[in-house]
Amino acid sequence: MDFSKKVLLWLVTPALAIAEPWKKHVIYEGARANVAVAADFTGDGKLDVISNSGQQTRLFVAPDWKEHIIDDTAGHNFIHGEVMDVDNDGDPDFIGARYRPGLVAWFETPKNPTVGKWKMRIADDTLNGIHGVLRGDVDGDGRDDLLANSGQPDGEHPNSAAWLRIPKNPRKAERWERYIFADRDAPGLSHYLGIGDINGDGRVDLTLAAKGGFDETKFGKGEWFAWWEAPRNPKKVFKKHALPGVHPGATNIQPADVNGDGKMDIVASRGHGTGLLWFENPTWKIHNINTELKSSHCLQVVDMDGDGDVDAATCAYESQIAAWFENDGKGNFTTHVVATGQAAYDIRAVDIDEDNDLDLLIAGQKSNNVVWYENPQK
Repeated sequence: MDFSKKVLLWLVTPALAIAEPWKKHVIYEGARANVAVAADFTGDGKLDVISNSGQQTRLFVAPDWKEHIIDDTAGHNFIHGEVMDVDNDGDPDFIGARYRPGLVAWFETPKNPTVGKWKMRIADDTLNGIHGVLRGDVDGDGRDDLLANSGQPDGEHPNSAAWLRIPKNPRKAERWERYIFADRDAPGLSHYLGIGDINGDGRVDLTLAAKGGFDETKFGKGEWFAWWEAPRNPKKVFKKHALPGVHPGATNIQPADVNGDGKMDIVASRGHGTGLLWFENPTWKIHNINTELKSSHCLQVVDMDGDGDVDAATCAYESQIAAWFENDGKGNFTTHVVATGQAAYDIRAVDIDEDNDLDLLIAGQKSNNVVWYENPQK
């Protein structure tokens, strides 16, 4: 029996029914949405949402989700995004990433966020095939940098990945400082990134996955998960370490201590294939989290239930199921269905309603919506 049929059975069989349903809240409907991020952009203490649909980037103001278009420039189809205080002025700014031709841009939050368009500046336009961006402090200076991949086999940095350092005066700088950490050794259409000290040497390492697929002659061999070991000077190229196995559709990879032994394991999903798994450090033994969800393209690795260990969450766009995976603290996971009939490209675990638990914010591409699901925990 496939997973979608099992879910239907759970929903119609009283003994197996979902005890605590997650309430769905619609923020936007109408067009394919690949990215959605949450932050207090308006400064009123409530979490707003920014999403891109087509060539329009929209701010949705909480709690009523009134829409304001902050950018509608032709060609600005942002496939992914982040939130960073780029200009260090105390408010969050929006990072948008376009896949091809590659573009990383930041939008400065103005004094009046719901009036007019936001000022856009380019952080980088040399990376090509940008499928993931992620903030994290790579160089240990106490301020977040931005990771971005360059997953296409052409351009200035083919089959590569980089981290971008915010310049001293980002409003005036032509581009951000760019440092290639994976230098032409990430073929096969790479996707999302992760950051964490995997080998315990006090330096943050970086992770990446590549889906592989339809034309390996052109794009190179993918279907892998890997981590890049940081050198003493993080501005230099990192050393690649492939994780075991062949993983068709590999997309997401996040370092986390799954079994509580003090070592940084790795949680991963095959977002263009089937299933979620984790690799146990240091042998990298593979453990399955879920073997049935199809196209779990998005992934969050966080403590969803507040019990002190790391759980995971996804929304699988082929299965059209949102779910979270409860860790027992030893790396054994139980699947909890959040919603059916919902597709996603992007998911964020964030406390939207500020009731001290993590909700799930989802940008649904095939669902043509942006929604959030309210965590029923009390």
